[in-house]
Amino acid sequence: MNGKTVLVIDDSETVRATVSDRLERGGYSVASAGNGREGLRRLYEIKPDVVLLDVVMPELDGWKTLQLIRDVSDVPVIMLTSRDTELERVRGLRGGADDYVGKPFSPAELSARIEAVLRRSSEKPEAKEVYDDGTVCIDFASREVTVRGESASLTPLEFRLLAVLTEHTGQVLSRHQLIDLVWGRSYESSGDPVKIYIGYLRKKIERDQKAPELVETVRGFGYRYRRPD
Repeated sequence: MNGKTVLVIDDSETVRATVSDRLERGGYSVASAGNGREGLRRLYEIKPDVVLLDVVMPELDGWKTLQLIRDVSDVPVIMLTSRDTELERVRGLRGGADDYVGKPFSPAELSARIEAVLRRSSEKPEAKEVYDDGTVCIDFASREVTVRGESASLTPLEFRLLAVLTEHTGQVLSRHQLIDLVWGRSYESSGDPVKIYIGYLRKKIERDQKAPELVETVRGFGYRYRRPD
């Protein structure tokens, strides 16, 4: 992973210094920012390979910063916070985070987490140019999705999930298969990111998310994208 750039966004100077020192000794190039607004400026300037993002920051907190990052980039983001609860982890996944590390954390664990998200991002295969079944159209080059002729604004993770489902149209994919295909084999979580993201995807592509026509739940097995008639 040497030569990769990590952006550390944390309002604690001690955390920034400690993390930067550890990662630089591991061969990473490290940039840092003391708040969300500065972090977004640095994101535009250096285009990092991964972002470490603190949750609790003044003015622009980590959740809002993550939302703004996901508006413009699918760079891997690892959330850093002392609020290591299931609710917080679920919120991070819903917001588009790739991983979640509770404070205090060991430098070795953090390095391993960074390596894992970088592997997942590099392992994703190139997608075909366009998918169009008459209802859902995915332009992979521009990363634009239209549903029934109207634009659907998807986060990067929602986009990847839809791409995987349509690639396997008619096939039932288990939770574990979807985690492998969307998040990567090394992904670890105590929550259920698949259920969370299926729900968010349905809100954006189904006429009625309580009676989904496109993304079907096959109880006891998983989920299936059903090609429209």
